[in-house]
Amino acid sequence: QVQLVESGGGLVQPGGSLRLSCAASGSIFSINAMGWYRQAPGKQRNLVAAIRNGGNTNYADSVKGRFTISRDNAKNTVYLQMNSLKPEDTAVYYCNAAITRILGATTREYAYWGQGTQVTVSS
Repeated sequence: QVQLVESGGGLVQPGGSLRLSCAASGSIFSINAMGWYRQAPGKQRNLVAAIRNGGNTNYADSVKGRFTISRDNAKNTVYLQMNSLKPEDTAVYYCNAAITRILGATTREYAYWGQGTQVTVSS
């Protein structure tokens, strides 16, 4: 089994900052990529930022220059530092990971999701 546990959401005023964390645990051979998605009420879930092995990152245009994704490989943890938050950043933020597992004779990559953490930007 693999679990992704998120933390760090909450209520913040416009212009403020939050840091999200997501720790992966369980039967993991390797983590190939980790990322953050968000879903606002009535809207689809969209990629916010992702980071691959080797440190390559990509961001949604709406968060470039404000959000930074980073990863601690020793802790199997990914972070999302969110600065200059805007009301339109309000959403449930979900952690996603592409994880290789070895199950018997099979080696495969699986996608896992965290439970989501609410981020609300409001005065």
